Amino acid sequence: MTTNVADFVLHIDETLPPDQLKTIESHIMGVGGVLTASNRDDKPHLILVTYDPQKVKSHDILVKVESEGVHAELIGL
Repeated sequence: MTTNVADFVLHIDETLPPDQLKTIESHIMGVGGVLTASNRDDKPHLILVTYDPQKVKSHDILVKVESEGVHAELIGL
Protein backbone atom coordinates (compact mmCIF):
# COMPACT_ATOMS: atom_id res chain seq x y z
CA MET A 1 0.00 0.00 0.00
CA THR A 2 1.45 3.33 -1.08
CA THR A 3 0.65 6.57 0.66
CA ASN A 4 1.04 9.72 -1.36
CA VAL A 5 2.37 12.63 0.63
CA ALA A 6 2.38 16.30 -0.25
CA ASP A 7 2.92 19.42 1.77
CA PHE A 8 2.39 23.14 1.69
CA VAL A 9 2.85 26.13 3.92
CA LEU A 10 -0.24 27.94 5.12
CA HIS A 11 0.39 31.66 5.58
CA ILE A 12 -1.88 33.27 8.17
CA ASP A 13 -2.38 36.98 7.65
CA GLU A 14 -3.29 37.90 11.23
CA THR A 15 -0.99 37.83 14.22
CA LEU A 16 -2.60 35.21 16.41
CA PRO A 17 -1.84 34.29 20.02
CA PRO A 18 -0.05 30.95 20.51
CA ASP A 19 -3.12 29.25 21.97
CA GLN A 20 -5.20 30.12 18.91
CA LEU A 21 -2.44 28.83 16.60
CA LYS A 22 -2.43 25.54 18.54
CA THR A 23 -6.21 25.34 18.17
CA ILE A 24 -5.95 25.89 14.41
CA GLU A 25 -3.23 23.21 14.18
CA SER A 26 -5.49 20.82 16.09
CA HIS A 27 -8.44 21.53 13.79
CA ILE A 28 -6.27 21.00 10.71
CA MET A 29 -5.11 17.67 12.17
CA GLY A 30 -8.77 16.71 12.49
CA VAL A 31 -9.25 16.87 8.73
CA GLY A 32 -9.16 13.37 7.23
CA GLY A 33 -6.01 12.83 5.19
CA VAL A 34 -3.89 15.37 7.10
CA LEU A 35 -0.75 13.77 8.50
CA THR A 36 0.86 16.73 10.30
CA ALA A 37 0.26 20.41 10.96
CA SER A 38 2.99 22.31 12.75
CA ASN A 39 3.95 25.86 13.52
CA ARG A 40 7.34 27.11 14.69
CA ASP A 41 7.40 29.76 17.38
CA ASP A 42 9.87 31.89 15.39
CA LYS A 43 7.51 31.95 12.36
CA PRO A 44 4.03 32.39 13.85
CA HIS A 45 2.41 33.25 10.51
CA LEU A 46 3.33 29.90 8.93
CA ILE A 47 1.93 26.41 9.43
CA LEU A 48 3.49 23.48 7.58
CA VAL A 49 0.85 20.93 6.57
CA THR A 50 1.64 17.42 5.32
CA TYR A 51 -1.28 15.52 3.82
CA ASP A 52 -2.39 12.74 1.50
CA PRO A 53 -3.68 14.41 -1.69
CA GLN A 54 -5.71 11.30 -2.55
CA LYS A 55 -7.77 11.84 0.62
CA VAL A 56 -8.00 15.63 0.92
CA LYS A 57 -7.27 18.65 -1.25
CA SER A 58 -5.12 21.51 -0.01
CA HIS A 59 -7.95 23.92 -0.82
CA ASP A 60 -10.26 22.02 1.54
CA ILE A 61 -7.76 22.52 4.36
CA LEU A 62 -7.60 26.23 3.57
CA VAL A 63 -11.40 26.45 3.64
CA LYS A 64 -11.37 24.78 7.09
CA VAL A 65 -8.97 27.42 8.42
CA GLU A 66 -10.91 30.27 6.83
CA SER A 67 -14.15 28.95 8.36
CA GLU A 68 -12.63 29.87 11.72
CA GLY A 69 -12.46 33.53 10.72
CA VAL A 70 -8.77 33.50 9.83
CA HIS A 71 -7.44 34.97 6.59
CA ALA A 72 -4.85 32.70 5.00
CA GLU A 73 -3.19 31.65 1.73
CA LEU A 74 -1.58 28.45 0.50
CA ILE A 75 2.12 28.56 -0.32
CA GLY A 76 3.31 25.53 -2.32
CA LEU A 77 6.56 23.73 -1.63
